[in-house]
Amino acid sequence: MRKPVIAGNWKMHMTCARSRDFMASFLPLINGTPNDRHIVIAPPFTAISTISEAIQGSRLELSSQNVHWEDEGAFTAEVSPLMLLEHQVKYAIVGHSEPRKYFSESDEQINKRARSAQLHDLIPIVCVGETDEQRERGEAERVIRRQVEQGLEGIEPSRLVVAYEPIWAIGTGKTCEAEEANRICGLIRGWVGFKDLIIQYGGSVKPSNIDEIMNMEEIDGVLVGGASLEPESFARIANFNSF
Repeated sequence: MRKPVIAGNWKMHMTCARSRDFMASFLPLINGTPNDRHIVIAPPFTAISTISEAIQGSRLELSSQNVHWEDEGAFTAEVSPLMLLEHQVKYAIVGHSEPRKYFSESDEQINKRARSAQLHDLIPIVCVGETDEQRERGEAERVIRRQVEQGLEGIEPSRLVVAYEPIWAIGTGKTCEAEEANRICGLIRGWVGFKDLIIQYGGSVKPSNIDEIMNMEEIDGVLVGGASLEPESFARIANFNSF
């Protein structure tokens, strides 16, 4: 049985003070959320310790927005898995389209990050997805398959989350049609060859479309950006199909 993972990626938003205020409002809103799903927040690194303290005793789980492949060293601006484990972090997002785009992260680097995460008992959330231009040229499946094959080499699929995030739908207000997202997620599951692989959809997920997305057979959760920054909005997403 695949247990959905509902994850909010705060990106470069939220100070520690705002994070505390968010949790004070958000945690009561998920007290009655069914236990058939994981609920995860990925704050900026500066707020990880604040969130870790705030969620003690709750069902909310913690993710980082990245992780390095070394335990320590001369890697300015990076964060090691040991640093994350100290704050009870359980997941680590790797390969998000923004580091791929702005910092030229390669599939090889993403694979090293994911391997490091698993080595330290973190669950990597590995993001894959195509640009608008690649989809227009009919290259979406080839691009995603390459990202899957190279990014997930040597990764244990039973301790992995894959997030399908079409880049053209991230922060644009455009949402991939649920049926098409479902089709791509099914292809990814087939390429990996593990029927219990957890696969999320990400890209302009919001309260108005969460129920439709989560009714898709191949989709096991969502990776949420902007809609995770408001407690009521993210609570509605976490409580999909609960009303």
